[in-house]
Amino acid sequence: MSQPTKTPVPIFKLYGETRHWPTPDLLHCESIPERSRLHDWHIRPHRHADLVHVLHVAHGQVELELEGIRHALRGPLVIVVPALAIHGFRFSQDIEGHIVTLAQPLAERLGQRLGEQAKVLRHADYHPLARSPQARRLATLVEQIDAEYRQPAPGRDRMLGALVEALAVALARLAEPHGPSATPTGVRQRDRGHEHLASFQALIEAQYRQQPSIERFAEQLGMSSAHLNALCRRLADRSALQLLHERLLLEAKRQLTYTNMTISQVADSLGFSEPAYFTRFFKRNTGFSPRDFRLRQHASEASKT
Repeated sequence: MSQPTKTPVPIFKLYGETRHWPTPDLLHCESIPERSRLHDWHIRPHRHADLVHVLHVAHGQVELELEGIRHALRGPLVIVVPALAIHGFRFSQDIEGHIVTLAQPLAERLGQRLGEQAKVLRHADYHPLARSPQARRLATLVEQIDAEYRQPAPGRDRMLGALVEALAVALARLAEPHGPSATPTGVRQRDRGHEHLASFQALIEAQYRQQPSIERFAEQLGMSSAHLNALCRRLADRSALQLLHERLLLEAKRQLTYTNMTISQVADSLGFSEPAYFTRFFKRNTGFSPRDFRLRQHASEASKT
């Protein structure tokens, strides 16, 4: 039975937390109990502007609220929550499983590489897992992602990318019986606003290094900059410029953490005319200078080994 969701629905930046993406990785992985026990096993309905969740429930029960519809489910199953989908969970205390969260740039990259198969990451749905080789393969992929994510090692970024791509393909195979034109159970089609926001995020991903003006982005989308800003504030709770700046900041963190590029080189690669301007931008958004951030990241990585 349909359960109407009260509005406004909060927009979170990471699985129930109103804080910035906590890592320079484009992927976050943790066990479901790690996060849910902190909230008394209940994550109230919310949505993310730029994150995709894949939950693998190996064992236990979950009351899933997905786009206003409640489902009483039992593991094993997998749940896909795309950006902007309203979702909430109430887990049993014996829940076992993992949640893999993809930042929008990684989801966009998978879309470019996998084409039609990546559509599974754009539709809110759940899939019961029968005891089959396909289900075991998917569970193994999630376990491998979790192990690789937690243990820094040479080639970690590439290994995680390969595993996530394999996971997306496995999910596409799992969803294939629905057919390419089927509507996921109980899930409403997105409105035009969601489609426009997704198009804007795709443009950001393709052009953020050139730092186009918001007017230029709006022109490419066939709308005014005022309309684009209103759309972003309504659906993502940020301005269009903030969304562009968040992508720049994420890439800056990644380059400072995982490359030996100088601060000047990082600034130039991200379209800043002067290193000093980049430094001011980075410190204003993180509280640290690029140099101090890099030192902290390296110290953190060293403490894990």
